[in-house]
Amino acid sequence: MGLLSLAIWTPILFGVILLAFGRDEHAKVVRWIALIGSVVSLAVTLPLFNHFDVSTSALQFVEKSMWIERFNVFYHLGVDGLSLWFVLLTAFITVIVVIAGWEVITERVNQYMGAFLILSGLMIGVFSAADGMLFYVFFEATLIPMYLIIGVWGGPNKIYAAFKFFLYTLLGSLLMLIALIYLYTQSGGSFDLAVWHKLPLPMSAQTLLFFAFFAAFAVKVPMWPVHTWLPDVHVEAPTGGSAVLAAIMLKLGAYGFLRFSMPIAPDAAHEYAWLMIALSLVAVVYVGLVAMVQEDMKKLVAYSSVAHMGFVTLGFFIFNDIGVSGAVVQMIAHGFVSAAMFLSIGVLYDRVHSREIAAYGGVVNTMPKFAAFALLFGMANCGLPGTAGFVGEWMVILGAIKYNFWVGFAAASALIFGAAYTLWMIKRVYLGPVGNDHVKELTDINGREFVMLALLAIAVLAMGIFPKPFTDVMDVSVADLLKHVAISKLPQ
Repeated sequence: MGLLSLAIWTPILFGVILLAFGRDEHAKVVRWIALIGSVVSLAVTLPLFNHFDVSTSALQFVEKSMWIERFNVFYHLGVDGLSLWFVLLTAFITVIVVIAGWEVITERVNQYMGAFLILSGLMIGVFSAADGMLFYVFFEATLIPMYLIIGVWGGPNKIYAAFKFFLYTLLGSLLMLIALIYLYTQSGGSFDLAVWHKLPLPMSAQTLLFFAFFAAFAVKVPMWPVHTWLPDVHVEAPTGGSAVLAAIMLKLGAYGFLRFSMPIAPDAAHEYAWLMIALSLVAVVYVGLVAMVQEDMKKLVAYSSVAHMGFVTLGFFIFNDIGVSGAVVQMIAHGFVSAAMFLSIGVLYDRVHSREIAAYGGVVNTMPKFAAFALLFGMANCGLPGTAGFVGEWMVILGAIKYNFWVGFAAASALIFGAAYTLWMIKRVYLGPVGNDHVKELTDINGREFVMLALLAIAVLAMGIFPKPFTDVMDVSVADLLKHVAISKLPQ
């Protein structure tokens, strides 16, 4: 078993072990097994980074063995500079989520922790798959644990939110399955992504493939106008569910554009780049304005996620190295920052049981340590230099200006909206005099919450101050992708 198989199956194995603990009287043991499982799962991903060769764009740590012989489907894994950091990010966020749910979840603890560990392994599978059918299986399988997390431990409208999440994402994926079957027939019976990337497809086929993949990945990102499921799901999901959804699951869609849409249908990607750029700018500008009028903190951060992911899709479809690299950096940074924002809201919700901005005021007076963390994460959400939130957005804006000044100008001006809604929320929730009796009785974060927020704060600051390890890993892979996408796949 190679390193990638260990990274995928270690958390899944621990998750299955947790499901064997049937009753909540074992909750203490369950929590410790979940924590050990998540830490071990993170530990087995670290050698991937230590032994990664940044000088090549080829897949590394490759594992390949026959899975379904009749249809030539392989269990084929490998990572390159575009996927390595997402494997590490998934394992890291899982540790944080286990710590976050330590005291908060009191019912069906084994199933809650087990679902997150299984989900972690499946998401790492998506980022590691080098076979189209294997990718599809992992991509769809991630829906099941997240559906249960929302539907079992969510808020009052959890069933509605879980169904909406499942139906939206499943519908787009069915079109992707048709595209995968078409590519299988065109490639002489192969699901190998490397083979698909070299197929000389006519423009009509590329266009249909591009929009089939768009249906699956745009919903997952989510891009405007198919983003409406996200705020509902975030509001109803438990805190850990929101953190994983924003930090990693949204990235599965953006990653799909890099792995499928752009390299398999490059001519169609260039042809419809204007549409992708337009939709991305609408997400960045319009959804930023929508976020400004939200009264629910979770909804505000959910709309903020749509706006930030707009920078990602914008970066991809301007087809220059700094734009694409910036988009990938933005995906990683958003993983840290969005998880931190949702977990901060969770800390307040556990105490006051309200997500309404109006229910707070002057939290800094009673929770100074927590307010310091929340302010840092708020600044990162604004894109303050020195935090993770700045690096990716800055690179995408530079790339956009290189592509077209007005596109770059529109994207840069939208940062003002991000600062406006984030600072407005911080001012009303954390600053000023104590707002009411609930806030007056608040107690500052305990040791568990401090560790959880401190780990995220270190990640946010480290990436903001020293982004070189992140960009070095992806530079060669981004250059190779752009070189590949620049070559026409139309039959000569």
